[in-house]
Amino acid sequence: MISAPLPPLDRSVVQPSFGERLFNVAIVLGLHLLLLYAALYLSVKNELIDLPPSISVRLLPMLEERPREAPPQPPPPKPQPPLRRPPVIQPAPVLAVDAPSAAPAFVVAPQPPAPPPQPVLAPPAPPAPLVAARFDADYLHNPKPSYPAISRRSGEEGKVLLKVRVSAQGEALNVAIAKSSAYERLDAAAVEAVTRWRFVPARRGDEAVESSVIVPVTFALE
Repeated sequence: MISAPLPPLDRSVVQPSFGERLFNVAIVLGLHLLLLYAALYLSVKNELIDLPPSISVRLLPMLEERPREAPPQPPPPKPQPPLRRPPVIQPAPVLAVDAPSAAPAFVVAPQPPAPPPQPVLAPPAPPAPLVAARFDADYLHNPKPSYPAISRRSGEEGKVLLKVRVSAQGEALNVAIAKSSAYERLDAAAVEAVTRWRFVPARRGDEAVESSVIVPVTFALE
């Protein structure tokens, strides 16, 4: 048997339009939201707690404050009877009788007479300054040391310092070389001449005293 060919399907009748599909989606979403709301409402309703009935509050007028009563004072103490003191017995007066004077128990030894006051000694006066001895006075006429001939020919020159111990009479007690001229002949000529010199002795106030003085002697070729 040969079947007749089927007529072509009308795509506009089978497939819904875009508006219908959007409407169907909106219906589906609405149903889901309605179911979700119902489930939430049932769960919340079961957990609701019954509230207690309303409580009425009434304000009462304030009571007037009553003054506080003072605490009762304790009764005053009872006066005590005065104490009785025993009578005071005055002793009988005692008559004084002059007794013979007794000898003293000790005797003070006589003190030695006080020494006479000692005179106050004045402090000693400070010593007078020392005036040094001199060797350059014109009236002494001290000769100059002689220049050794060998030293002249050799060209020896120098300065000698002599330490002279001068007596109270102005004589040279001791002549020593304090500083040499570096030449033995010049030193010896200076010592030999100064040993015969006369000096003005040192003085302390008005008194001539023994002292020491430095005498320089210079040897120079002209």
